[in-house]
Amino acid sequence: MSHIDIKSAQRPEADEVLQKIADYVCDYEISSDEAFSTARYCLMDSLACAALAMRFPECTKLLGPLVPGATLTGGARVPGTAYELDPVQAAFNIGVLIRYLDFNDTWLAAEWGHPSDNLGAILAVADYVSRQNRAQGKAPLSMQDVLTAAIKAHEIQGVLALENSYNRVGLDHVLLVRVASTAVVTRMLGGNRDDVINAVSNAWIDGGALRTYRHAPNTGSRKSWAAGDACRRAVTLALLAMGGEMGYPSALSAKTWGFYDVLFKGNEFKFQREFGSYVMEHVLFKISFPAEFHAQTAVECALKLHPQVKDRLDDIDRIVIKTQEAGDRIINKTGPLDNYADRDHCLQYMVAAPLIFGELTAASYNDDVAADPRIDALRDKMQVSENESYTTDYFDPDKRAIGNAIQIFFKDGSHTEEVAIDYPIGHRRRRGEGIPVLLNKFDNAIKQHYSGRQAGEIHAACDDQQQLAQMSADEFMEKFKL
Repeated sequence: MSHIDIKSAQRPEADEVLQKIADYVCDYEISSDEAFSTARYCLMDSLACAALAMRFPECTKLLGPLVPGATLTGGARVPGTAYELDPVQAAFNIGVLIRYLDFNDTWLAAEWGHPSDNLGAILAVADYVSRQNRAQGKAPLSMQDVLTAAIKAHEIQGVLALENSYNRVGLDHVLLVRVASTAVVTRMLGGNRDDVINAVSNAWIDGGALRTYRHAPNTGSRKSWAAGDACRRAVTLALLAMGGEMGYPSALSAKTWGFYDVLFKGNEFKFQREFGSYVMEHVLFKISFPAEFHAQTAVECALKLHPQVKDRLDDIDRIVIKTQEAGDRIINKTGPLDNYADRDHCLQYMVAAPLIFGELTAASYNDDVAADPRIDALRDKMQVSENESYTTDYFDPDKRAIGNAIQIFFKDGSHTEEVAIDYPIGHRRRRGEGIPVLLNKFDNAIKQHYSGRQAGEIHAACDDQQQLAQMSADEFMEKFKL
């Protein structure tokens, strides 16, 4: 990293990271059929999450215009609603819906996150641009454009996360949603390389939200709308750049005032690989359980043990859980759990519920379920520790395992076998097993929220890769409007 003299007014070349992002967004051609196929599944999974979130009043109260009545005829549609909004607020709405239940895709590395969060910005801008283009006699964006933007947003967020831990300096991973979304939607709005650099530089200058709301004792509902907020800010910055707003070439590297010195302990970002389509190809789907991803295999283990323990809960002496370092650090949580957001990020809760009830659904985190005294009784009997081999396999780029193991010991000295699972059903290594479950999740969610005829039209629109790719973005979004 070459620092410029902070007393010199000469503007430097744009930081290399800014240039890499802009070159990738503007010039890189995605050639991976697997990436496009996975992007379609990602889109379907995200829209399923949005439909499921509609059942929760705490989510739907966040939707609509920020200022009552401030709708925009001909703006961007919010799936599952009748709202037409400016693309900034539509991005927030869609981002909230996709993320609210913590049930959308996941990326785990030095930093973790949920790359499909970016679809909040992408879908809002795609619909808005397409409707504006039609009004001006121009061609709308296609869903192939949307899938391409999704692949590139996944890649930017995921590659930046491979070797760089933002959470270790207290920053929330949604800052990567803001950066990735800003880059791709600036391009979708017609921006050139300089526009993308200007917009993304401002995204870094925004700094990052603190992780305060993800951790005890402050865990709260902001974690369910933080990604929507990042999408909203991304569209704002993109629109400003397209209006000619300047950028800041050394936003990352500027001595004293840049991101590296202020927020990253003076360290430059490290890159394990160049931008391509790796992240979309390897992304993890949450398709069976709305649970923080480090616990997904633990939930599977608990469900396997449920038949053996459901009638012996009072006889349990201790429950031994082995997990990865990240799982131990992030979701190993004792003491009172005050709300939904506390519970769906507590490893012990996510194990106790399926041991007792034989299921883990979004409703499992509600107050009425959490009031069952058996849950906290089991939590008190759990011993959580890191298994170093799980941590090693977690960081191995050829494995990216997320292992957990559970064994239950009873008061009479007997015990269950240790149930261990390395790869959750949403992992690339289990795609053949997982995709049918994902499609079932999608169909069930759509049928619950839309009429039979509309659900059928939505299914048909998403069912074929080539048909979806050729569809215009505004035609696609129209199918989800109530």
